[in-house]
Amino acid sequence: MITFALPTELSAGEPPEARGLTRDGVRLLVAEATAIWHARFRDLGRFLDPGDLVVVNTSATLPAAVDAGDVTVHFSTPLDDGRWVVELRRPDQSGPVRDAGAGDRIGLPEAAVLTLESAVSDRLWTARLSVDVPPYLHRVGRPITYGYLRGRWPLSAYQTVFAREPGSAEMPSAGRPFTADLVTALVTAGVAVAPITLHTGVSSLESGEPPQPERFRVPASTARLVNLVRAHGGRVIAVGTTVARALESVAAPDGRVHAAAGWTDLVLGPDRPARTVDGLITGLHDPQASHLLLLEAIAGPALVQRAYDAAVSGRYLWHEFGDSCLLLPDGSSP
Repeated sequence: MITFALPTELSAGEPPEARGLTRDGVRLLVAEATAIWHARFRDLGRFLDPGDLVVVNTSATLPAAVDAGDVTVHFSTPLDDGRWVVELRRPDQSGPVRDAGAGDRIGLPEAAVLTLESAVSDRLWTARLSVDVPPYLHRVGRPITYGYLRGRWPLSAYQTVFAREPGSAEMPSAGRPFTADLVTALVTAGVAVAPITLHTGVSSLESGEPPQPERFRVPASTARLVNLVRAHGGRVIAVGTTVARALESVAAPDGRVHAAAGWTDLVLGPDRPARTVDGLITGLHDPQASHLLLLEAIAGPALVQRAYDAAVSGRYLWHEFGDSCLLLPDGSSP
């Protein structure tokens, strides 16, 4: 995995709108095999060609954090049997609660009770809530936040322009810089846009653990378009690691994809490189984050290392409200 040191001041503490920028006004670092380019996200079309395909995630963000006195519960993933995978966090943002046990009952607002059942990892649990979870979250929940943020921001700040189906514990943030005007500009320039849905669980920034299984759907129309674009020499650009995970979960060894819906436990990395995705639009991830292996599986470790070195030296901003990176291992069209 690539290595770099992240200065604390490079963590974006508030949305770009609070810094006087539009969503598509954040910086865009473009890394290709022979060059590094510095631009604004609104310039994305300069680096894409007619016939390319941009694939986006339509999952919307839930207000998945519930404060309950000496603990904050992060609702990560609903399971098929009605249970949820949850994470218990310390309210002072110092990290996960790691001394909980099976059978523990946690009182939540509106007299709801959360019962822990079995450990998924040293910080994640399967649990049952005494009330229906999604409407409950919309009544008492808030967006998940971490210690690098300054202040609290409304749920709308955590939705992308593509958000249609609530289900993600944390925002699929690679799509946040897109605006309706930018999408229109791409389409009129001959760049196609197609949807998938993948509902993200809580991030694994503290532990570097691999991602948990996540629910996804690749529609038949998107699968057909991906295969058509690849057959005619276009590039498939995934907007975020969530899109890359969904597409690669339905990719055959020759790169062709098929429609599917269900759960994916795919972990891209050295043992499973990308077959379908040719480029990736992504935010910037913490050192040792498991997402870095996915980036390497698409762009190769050398290019990812160059991109991150350039982002650190160029003072790019990290995390969900930060700047963006476009990885194009096979070149671009500036």
